[in-house]
Amino acid sequence: MPVWFAKSRAISHHLSRKVGFMGILHQKFWTSSCSRHPSSLSSIVIPAGIHEDHPTPHVFPLNSPITTRFSLRRFKSTKAASQLEQLYSTDDDDHDTSQALDFPGGKVTYIPEMRFLSESNGKRVPCYRVLDDNGEIIRGSDYEQLSEEFAVKIYSNMVSLQMMDTVFYEAQRQGRISFYLTSTGEEAINIASAAALSTDDIILPQYREPGILLWRGFTIQEFANQCFGNKDDYGKGRQMPIHYGSKKHNFVTVSSPIATQLPQAVGIAYSLKMDKKDSCVVTYTGDGGTSEGDFHAALNFAAVTEAPVVFICRNNGWAISTHISEQFRSDGIVVRGRAYGIRSIRVDGNDALAVYSAIHAAREMAISMQRPVLVEALSYRAGHHSTSDDSTKYRPVDEIDYWKKERNPVNRFRKWVERNGWWSEEKESELRSSIKKQLLQVIQVAEKTEKPPLKYLFSDVYDIPPPNLCEQEKQLRETIYAHPQDYPTDVPL
Repeated sequence: MPVWFAKSRAISHHLSRKVGFMGILHQKFWTSSCSRHPSSLSSIVIPAGIHEDHPTPHVFPLNSPITTRFSLRRFKSTKAASQLEQLYSTDDDDHDTSQALDFPGGKVTYIPEMRFLSESNGKRVPCYRVLDDNGEIIRGSDYEQLSEEFAVKIYSNMVSLQMMDTVFYEAQRQGRISFYLTSTGEEAINIASAAALSTDDIILPQYREPGILLWRGFTIQEFANQCFGNKDDYGKGRQMPIHYGSKKHNFVTVSSPIATQLPQAVGIAYSLKMDKKDSCVVTYTGDGGTSEGDFHAALNFAAVTEAPVVFICRNNGWAISTHISEQFRSDGIVVRGRAYGIRSIRVDGNDALAVYSAIHAAREMAISMQRPVLVEALSYRAGHHSTSDDSTKYRPVDEIDYWKKERNPVNRFRKWVERNGWWSEEKESELRSSIKKQLLQVIQVAEKTEKPPLKYLFSDVYDIPPPNLCEQEKQLRETIYAHPQDYPTDVPL
């Protein structure tokens, strides 16, 4: 509801400082504000149309009861304004801070020199790491301790994801499914981040995060059902393969448009904040997604509303065939957090222990401090972008092989687990044999399972289908009956 304040532009700053973004306008606030700024805050104008008895604008005193009827309700902001003031009001100790502009958002010190900000700090933001390439703990590392059972579970899930990708990719190449996309080289980001979260945390994925579902109990059979689009697929065969979703596991369905999930995640996180939930929202994107406007809108939205959301960017160097040097000139993604007032960290995405520790800390920060956090995970997409891509056309083969062999996140974590005496070659053989057997079995089951009936093409949008949709269904059925040889026979009519 629009509200116009007479005589004063300064009131927007005053409201922001007193009650946060959009504000909660209480009678007590009106009284105190009037006493402090009697000349600039004396009346409120209610525009025409707000009240049916007053067709033209009217001016009411601020202590009038009617002003309270139009209070803007919002979940109260925390101490963002004071934090901003503390952070920026004394940035330059070499100059007289008494000579400053009392600008909305905090005081800005004047300086006599013409000074442009550099395009960079000169040094790149360092990357948090715990395990070296040989799977040994780096001396002085700060990380979360893992039990034997938990560490083995993380490793087993990383292997399961790796093998599932291999088998499903081959199934696509055999023409058994229409499309597939792997997480090869990014298994640590998938599984370790999932392990650091609570099942109450809501996930908004991009499309390269099936490991989160795997960790939460989504079975390999359920993955196969979705890829084959059979009647047991929760999407009823209407989504393309790898567009997984599960309400049970708080995993919002994958959608192909890049970065659209990011502002949605902030809105969901804000609702958790309003309901005082002890959980957060975690959303993923790739480096290519940060070139979308939705990424910037989401970060600003999250910072201003202080939403408990963790943004995880998988910076794997390539947005399909576009190298990061052709996407941006900034030092990766991590530096963008500070520009929007968001705490950020850069982590080695091929180090499962570092990823787990960083996401564990980010989650705690998001919930306890009620604020967004940005995590940039440096990794490498060791596979093709998808089954529709041939990455050897734009990347050197030896570069791909190097990351597959020397920087493999699964192998690195295995070395650490083995060094602790928690794993052996015998256990490795048993695990891989069991997973392979299970994968071949679920594919056979999914492939033989009946397809969803034709009616599902037209359901679940309207409670009562409109006439034009009913006409479309009628025409489709008539066409199929007239030309049965041109349509699949395994789809029930």
